[in-house]
Amino acid sequence: MGFSPTSKIRPVVLLSLTLKGVSIILSSQAKNASSTFQVSFHFRNQVIKEEMWHGKSKSRKQYWHEAPSRSSKEHVHDSRNAIPDSFSSVDQVVASLRESGLESSNLILGIDFTKSNEWTGRHSFGRRSLHAIGTTQNPYEQAISIIGRTLSPFDEDNLIPCFGFGDATTRDQSVFSFFADQRPCRGFEEVLSRYRYIVPHLNLSGPTSFAPVIHAAISIVESSWQYHVLVIIADGQVNGTNGPDGRLSPQEEATIDAIVTASHYPLSIVMVGVGDGPWDAMKHFDDCIPQRAFDNFQFVNFTSIMTSQMHMSKKEAAFALAALMEIPAQYRATQSLYSPEKHRRDRIGAPNILPPPSAVIELDNAANAPRATAITGKSTDDSASTEMSCPICLTNPKDMAFQCGHLTCRECGSTLATCPICRAQITLRIKLYS
Repeated sequence: MGFSPTSKIRPVVLLSLTLKGVSIILSSQAKNASSTFQVSFHFRNQVIKEEMWHGKSKSRKQYWHEAPSRSSKEHVHDSRNAIPDSFSSVDQVVASLRESGLESSNLILGIDFTKSNEWTGRHSFGRRSLHAIGTTQNPYEQAISIIGRTLSPFDEDNLIPCFGFGDATTRDQSVFSFFADQRPCRGFEEVLSRYRYIVPHLNLSGPTSFAPVIHAAISIVESSWQYHVLVIIADGQVNGTNGPDGRLSPQEEATIDAIVTASHYPLSIVMVGVGDGPWDAMKHFDDCIPQRAFDNFQFVNFTSIMTSQMHMSKKEAAFALAALMEIPAQYRATQSLYSPEKHRRDRIGAPNILPPPSAVIELDNAANAPRATAITGKSTDDSASTEMSCPICLTNPKDMAFQCGHLTCRECGSTLATCPICRAQITLRIKLYS
């Protein structure tokens, strides 16, 4: 089956057939020496389109030629059907995830510290750096908070390994741990406070590659073979090339290889896009990477959801749903994976995990060393101020108590069904007055 590469640019239906209620239409569009094939599957009034390219050299277009396996796509549709899309709170999403089969999940967090964060908030964040620290949460803090409130009920030990990448020390070759001894953060309250502590002392750099943080996550999964979710929050897609042959960049190749490798482990990858984008390559990562054991990558456009015309609680629920709707099906898919022994022996791309940048380590050492009375007093004041801040938003004072004794601010506490600290069902809310 073929066509002339000099044909006019117009779709041509090459094949149409119907089998047991499934209508399949194969069409083509030609331009110069390359052609685009589009296959449309019409099933129960749903249209699923897959695009495949044909060209002369091994290029970006050819790399995406093979859609995910049928079994992985079935997992995706199972999860979409199992989780409804009308939620008014994060707690409803949590309940639905439980009903859909998610039993437990351990979280790993990767944060993008590339230079582009300084300008990709031009439209979506008032021309400020996406890592700007202030009285209101930046997009990274917002995404961390919502993911934390959604997944923390499934995290049994509440320990969250956190990594940064793309700064001047790691670039596209390695990651740094949030702590020098590589210990995980203890809950999302510490994740957010440590993030705010680290950010002012980083030199943003690049280029962008997700491969190092994916391999760091794989090494964690290898040690326990327990199901984990790696959440990567980034302001842009992996650095690509714009050459005429459309070849993949080293960063793209490394990231794709890492995603394929990760599919042989009980690990899901959720990539959260903050800032202005663009996100074309991320959509390809989500849908069209071949050779995976299961469909293990989900991309979510955080900016698109959070700028929609909805109440904030509905936006948060919509983001949580978009980020995690495939997790139950992916969790089930990982239960049939083989023993880790073979993968440990064959895997390449072992992670290079660095300590935090030297400026952060110096501050840590200074904080742990004996200090003069005046400085110690200031440190105590700062600690007390942090202690009185809401553990969810980190800005408002704690002015609401629950029957379990834990505190939040009224704004956050009024939307919760379970305590964010001990996860007890909230039966009593007490307003506090200073």
